[in-house]
Amino acid sequence: MDFRISAEQELVQKMVKDFAQREVAPTIKEWDRKQEMKPEILPRMAELGILGVCIPVRYGGQGMDYLTLGLVCEELEAVDTTLRVIMSVHTGLCSLGIFQWGSEDQKQNFLTPLASGAKYGAFGLTEPGVGSDVANLTASAKLDGDEYILNGEKTWISLATKAHTVLWFARTSESAKHPHAGICAFILDIDRDGVTTGDLHGKLGVRAGSTGWINCQDVRIPVGNRLGEEGEGFKIAMSCLDNGRYTVASGATGLIRACLDASVAYAKERQAFGKAIASFQLVQQKIARMAKDYEASRLLYMQSGWLKNQGIRNTRETSIAKWFATDASFEHASEAIQVHGAYGFSDEYDVERYMRNARGAMIYEGSSEIQTLIQAGYALGLREDASLRRELPAYDAEYWLAEK
Repeated sequence: MDFRISAEQELVQKMVKDFAQREVAPTIKEWDRKQEMKPEILPRMAELGILGVCIPVRYGGQGMDYLTLGLVCEELEAVDTTLRVIMSVHTGLCSLGIFQWGSEDQKQNFLTPLASGAKYGAFGLTEPGVGSDVANLTASAKLDGDEYILNGEKTWISLATKAHTVLWFARTSESAKHPHAGICAFILDIDRDGVTTGDLHGKLGVRAGSTGWINCQDVRIPVGNRLGEEGEGFKIAMSCLDNGRYTVASGATGLIRACLDASVAYAKERQAFGKAIASFQLVQQKIARMAKDYEASRLLYMQSGWLKNQGIRNTRETSIAKWFATDASFEHASEAIQVHGAYGFSDEYDVERYMRNARGAMIYEGSSEIQTLIQAGYALGLREDASLRRELPAYDAEYWLAEK
């Protein structure tokens, strides 16, 4: 494995870092308090090409590889988790889902505006009564001639009220031998008759982001909007989560780095007992552990990115990267508060927001408990990845950068 960062990747990384530091960091506390997304965020990320960074140029993207996607997510979450959540949902779950499973017509019609940032994407899997138990979702899709009729509600959907397009998962068969086999995936335009959306407030963290619900009441969509084959929806959802978890892992790595940087800066300036608290060994221990877990998390997500670039299935590696980095980010955000003492308990410093934001990543896109079970399955020989009809394409620079 070659984890050296190319000059082009460094430029992208710097561009994203500059954007986040200059245009988001100065006002993030204000928007976090308002519990609203800053209106300029999505258009600006689209203008900079961030939203389609790893999508081929022929489909409106920037033609960079999957490792670059990870580097982008790390830099975004180093400022605020809400920025990385956009990438997880719009790029990792929605755009890459269509790229992996879509027909050429679907890529041209739906992926291209998403990758260019002309439209925003969401992922409609979680339901009010169904979280980790995806196979038992209740949203339905009934075939009626050359259309499907969608009914159901999804909740905890990032960008629910901002998105134009959502990957929607629904049950098409109640008689399938296994619940997994009765699910299909659909590309749903939010502006169709019968679709309503709303925002959720009062979240512990990720307050400056958009989270909400989407309801479908007798919504008609063409058969051509079905993604993949009949009954393939569960496999599509799980493969999308592989990509989403990769962005969560790389983002959480950025949050660990933010905790480290904030703790180092504060420890050097804060005086106690006549000297900087950086000289105290227990403070040094906290900072050393942050540095250790940052490096480990970075290597884990880079390994997943490298495997993605090679076209090698990485469900196991991405799961453990997500599990390790998200648990570590919450632990070190808590320790960063401890380093800051009473000041860390207020929003005068960023570390309290880091901890609130970090907690959610241990739940969404597969909780830490789910990742534990996945890893136990691999270790015990009880789990084996079945081949997919369509795997995520390996990165090919010539193809990714070609106009047509």
